[in-house]
Amino acid sequence: MAPPGLNHVFFASDGASAVEVALKMAFQYWRQRNDPRPEKTTYVAYAGAYHGDTLGSVSVSGVPHFHAMFEPLLFETLRLPAPQTYRLPEGVTAESATSHYLLELEELLAAESRRIAAVVIEPLVQGAAGMLMHPPGYLRGVRKLTRKYEVLLIADEIAVGMGRLGTMFACEQEDVTPDLLCLGKGLSGGYLPMSATLATTEIWNAFLGDYAELKTFFHGHTFGGNPLAAAAALATLDVFEEEQTLARLPETIDRIATHLASLASHPHVGDIRQRGMIAAVELVQDKTTKTPFPWHEKRGMRVCQHALKHGAWIRPLGNVVYLMPPLAISLDEINRLCDALIRGVDKTL
Repeated sequence: MAPPGLNHVFFASDGASAVEVALKMAFQYWRQRNDPRPEKTTYVAYAGAYHGDTLGSVSVSGVPHFHAMFEPLLFETLRLPAPQTYRLPEGVTAESATSHYLLELEELLAAESRRIAAVVIEPLVQGAAGMLMHPPGYLRGVRKLTRKYEVLLIADEIAVGMGRLGTMFACEQEDVTPDLLCLGKGLSGGYLPMSATLATTEIWNAFLGDYAELKTFFHGHTFGGNPLAAAAALATLDVFEEEQTLARLPETIDRIATHLASLASHPHVGDIRQRGMIAAVELVQDKTTKTPFPWHEKRGMRVCQHALKHGAWIRPLGNVVYLMPPLAISLDEINRLCDALIRGVDKTL
């Protein structure tokens, strides 16, 4: 099912572990391949990125509020601005955004690729950053640049994979095969802890050799590939097939878009963005200047508290209120969910 070329799988129990595995695999790969490049020890990641809570995944994450406490323990990461479509840099338009952000990446790779092991990215949507949507074609451009400068690409699809964006894998939408792909969350339908790191044969080959060479991947957990969790994951894949989950999603996705479009003219709704089964409403103090509400006013939280009174449990990310419902949600439930969100925005703003 995976993007072509990802023929090898390492099992873990949670998303952070899957990312940790990918980081370590990339690091070890550069030391053990036929022409070793041991100087490749650094990673490129994005502002606002979230990849988990282990030390490696925290190092490549970019949410200071979550991780500032552990700063002395983290390794160096080269950080790029988050590619997005709403708060664009001065002089950048929606049409030029993709090329602008790719130029930033290429300048960094041109200067530092000698020591870069991998670029780590949440494909298409950066979750904890505020459900930021990447401009079209950005992921495809990242793949081309990482190949050009001999840098691995790690795609963290823990949140955006397994149908969340309307296709089984987010990378599919731009015909991209990363070198390492991390999956979790929906892999077992949320029932049991299960995650996986998929790798290409080229990476796999770097871990093969005589016993005395000690090329083993030095990582392992007691519950990696747990049989009960694996059974739940297999059952989840069966449900995707039996219920034709992906084929049913377009109608659900369109229903969400139709509901949220009614907020477009609201004076305090700055942006409505959606990719597949992720939709976000960004609340602003001033629509023209995109000035955010002061964080201590808890505007997003207040919207969610009001929605709860109408039977919908919605979570805010600061001034961004987002929907990320189960793929199996019914159209009637989508109506109730969106109505509660809209009521919350109207009431509190």
